[in-house]
Amino acid sequence: MDFVRDLLVFIHLLGMASLLGGALVQLSDRDHVVNSAMLHGALTQVVSGLLLVAVIEGQDDPLDHTKTGVKLAIGLVVTVLCWINRSKPTIPSGLFMGITLLTVANVAIAVFWQ
Repeated sequence: MDFVRDLLVFIHLLGMASLLGGALVQLSDRDHVVNSAMLHGALTQVVSGLLLVAVIEGQDDPLDHTKTGVKLAIGLVVTVLCWINRSKPTIPSGLFMGITLLTVANVAIAVFWQ
C-alpha cells in the first residue's frame, strides 16, 4: 500500500506542476487563457488528492481533516473555474491571477500547514 500512496503523491505533484506551469508560462502574455495543461492539472489534482485521502484513511494514518477540507475546497474552486473558462478565447486578468494565486495558496497550505 505504500507504493500506491507514493504513486498517488507523485501523480498529485505532476498535476500541480501542470496546473502551475500552464499558468506561469502565460504571466508575461497580454491575453490569458485556460490552457489544457491548467485544466488537466486541476482535474488531476482533485482526483489524485481524493484517492490519496482514501488510501491514507485506509492505512489508519493520522490525517488533518481540516487541512484536507481546505485544500479540497480550493482545488474544487480552481477546477470549476478552469472548467467553465476552458473554451473561452481569453479570460480576464483578475480571473487568471485568481486561479494562479489559489493554486500557489494550495501548495503553500500543503507545505506549511503542519
